Formats: sequence, C-alpha cells, structure tokens
Amino acid sequence: MSIEEKIDQAKGAAKESVGKLTGDKEIEKEGAAEKAAAKVKEVAEDVKDAIEEGTIDGVKNIINKDKK
Repeated sequence: MSIEEKIDQAKGAAKESVGKLTGDKEIEKEGAAEKAAAKVKEVAEDVKDAIEEGTIDGVKNIINKDKK
C-alpha cells in the first residue's frame, strides 16, 4: 500500500466533498473518479506485491525441496 495512493484518495475525496457542498456536479464527479482511480492503483500494487512474494516463496520451496 503506497502512501501516494492514500494521498490521492484523500485529495479525490476532498474534491468530491467540495463539489457536493458547492453543488458543482462536475467537481464532485472528478473527485469521485480521482478517488476511485487511486484505489484501483492501490489494489493493483497490492496484488502485484502478493504475486511477487508468492513467486519468491514458490522458488524458495522448490530450491529447498531439491536440497532434501
């Protein structure tokens, strides 16, 4: 989980709130889209990290199995 994505989510949420408060539907939509995009990036990064960790663990298991 990257701090950058969390910051982008917060900025999007703030922009969305400003849009709601001012009645500016365009700003509200932009904020919601920015927040969602940052969340998608965060999830993709988490999945990538999990796959890499799983791959590394798998290779270690194969190497250790060959040593036995």
